[in-house]
Amino acid sequence: MNLDENKAKRVAELFIANDPLRFQNDEKDKRVAELVIANDQLCFQNEEKDKRIAELVIANDQLCFQNKEKDKRVAELVIASECRIAATVFESQEAMFVTDANSNILRVNRAFSRITGYSAEEAIGQTPRLISSGKQSKAFFDTMWQSINSIGGWAGEIWNKRKNGEVYPEHLTVTAVKDASGRVSNYVGTFTDTTKNKAASAKINSLAYFDPLTQLPNRRLLFDKLGHALASSARSHKCAALLLLDLDHFKILNDTLGHEAGDTLLQQVATRLINGVRKIDTVARLGGDEFVVLLENLSEQAIEAAAQTKNLANKIIFALTQPYQLGANEHRSTASIGATVFSGYELTSEELLRQVDIAMYQSKATGRNTLRFFDQTMQEAITVRADMENELRKAIKYKQFQLYYQIQVSSSGQALGAEALIRWQQPERGPISPFNFIPLAEETGLILPIGQWVLDTACAQLKAWQQSPQTEGLVLAVNISAKQFHQADFVEQVKTTLQEYEINPAQLKLELTESILVESISHIITKMNVLSKIGVLFSLDDFGTGYSSLQYLKLLPLNQLKIDQSFVRDLATDANDKAIVRTIITMAHSLDIDVIAEGVETVEQRQYLLDNGCMHYQGYLFSKPVPIDEFELLLSKS
Repeated sequence: MNLDENKAKRVAELFIANDPLRFQNDEKDKRVAELVIANDQLCFQNEEKDKRIAELVIANDQLCFQNKEKDKRVAELVIASECRIAATVFESQEAMFVTDANSNILRVNRAFSRITGYSAEEAIGQTPRLISSGKQSKAFFDTMWQSINSIGGWAGEIWNKRKNGEVYPEHLTVTAVKDASGRVSNYVGTFTDTTKNKAASAKINSLAYFDPLTQLPNRRLLFDKLGHALASSARSHKCAALLLLDLDHFKILNDTLGHEAGDTLLQQVATRLINGVRKIDTVARLGGDEFVVLLENLSEQAIEAAAQTKNLANKIIFALTQPYQLGANEHRSTASIGATVFSGYELTSEELLRQVDIAMYQSKATGRNTLRFFDQTMQEAITVRADMENELRKAIKYKQFQLYYQIQVSSSGQALGAEALIRWQQPERGPISPFNFIPLAEETGLILPIGQWVLDTACAQLKAWQQSPQTEGLVLAVNISAKQFHQADFVEQVKTTLQEYEINPAQLKLELTESILVESISHIITKMNVLSKIGVLFSLDDFGTGYSSLQYLKLLPLNQLKIDQSFVRDLATDANDKAIVRTIITMAHSLDIDVIAEGVETVEQRQYLLDNGCMHYQGYLFSKPVPIDEFELLLSKS
């Protein structure tokens, strides 16, 4: 091989050896390039990251703003919602008004205007007195404001008045509203019209306790009232009575004219029963054609209470027998009545109803249209009493009465006058004691014509006495009953009688009992003063046995006190009677009033009275009551 070939070969080897190095340099350059590129990319990524962070910060700020806006919106929605709710509540069916601290109305709702009739314009600026009915007292409102000021509110029932003047009931609530300092800034009132509620309540009560046809109390309410009557009777010791009425032949009416006519009759019967009893009494319908009447506050004495019951039952019987107009038909009806008188808790309500039921059937058995008492003994007593009442009426008509005279004398035995005492000479029974017929006359009102007869007869006798010197100075005492004295024209009756017989009023002495003084004392004093001014004398009879007040005693124009015979009877032996008599005499003298003792029968009684200052007497020691001819004979001998 030549030199050139070796050189070329070496060059080729070097070239070949240089290629790997050049390759390595290329790889290195490539890696550097890649690192440069990677670094550029990393820088870009950092820039992107910073940009992203900036974007996130911006986004977060936006999100915070949005949240604030959202919270604000939510708050606005809540406020708006609350306003809508408040507005809805204010415009509810319940009336509302708002006032300032001085009670001037600031706002009312539509329900206020609907209930009261006042528009908002008419109400605003006014006070709640705008709708005041005036039915509540000052004390009522004082209590209301005391509650509002102490506990911040009040609720209760009140009556108010609408614009048209109609008064209506409402349930009112008043609340005080206070500011941050605790001072009242407003008052809020809410109320509802309870008219319908009360009407509904009354309807429910009516259905529960009242008969729908007649509107009378039903059996349930009757038992309630009967229970109260038993308790009241036990407390007061006054009798009460129960009556059961059954219409006679009521079924025939239903069968002939129909049930509508029967219902009309029941309604008319109910009306007549209500009109025929006192306000304190109760009329109830048990059912069918049965009615019950409960009478309260009768006499403490059973027989007298039975007589009162009989009198009222007779009025009922008379009222129920009057013609009824049932549509185009006139109808007559009667009733059978059973009655029982009771006092306290001797019997139960059920037992009393059983008794009147038995008595009612006895009434039907004896011919209907009558009254029968459950107690046969009482029935007999009532029959006797009824017979006496009839006879008493005849006695008035046929002048069967007579005056007896009991002399009144002084300590020297001189005749001062007499007390006129009525006697009844019954043609078949003979003399009847005043104790037997005067109480009946009082109860039936017959005492009025009897009392006038006594006054007329006494004045006629005084007129006759004026014709004789022996008797012209006598004073005649006449008993006046409470019912007689309380007549509105009693004073005029006395004046007219005095004028008719032309007698000296100073010779007429009216004897009053203490029972007259129990009521209307001012009217009594007025009447007594009028008669006293014309000369009429007054004596207070049975003094010490009644209930007169010593305070009124000094105001009465009395001329005389009469010591009751119950104090005189045992005067010789009873220390208490002696003390009472001494006290009466001393008191009368201190009031410058004359004293007379009645029932003087012994010399010992007269002597004690005389020793203690009583100078006038009346009694069997001097004479019993006698007819006028015997009395005048007695005068001639004295």
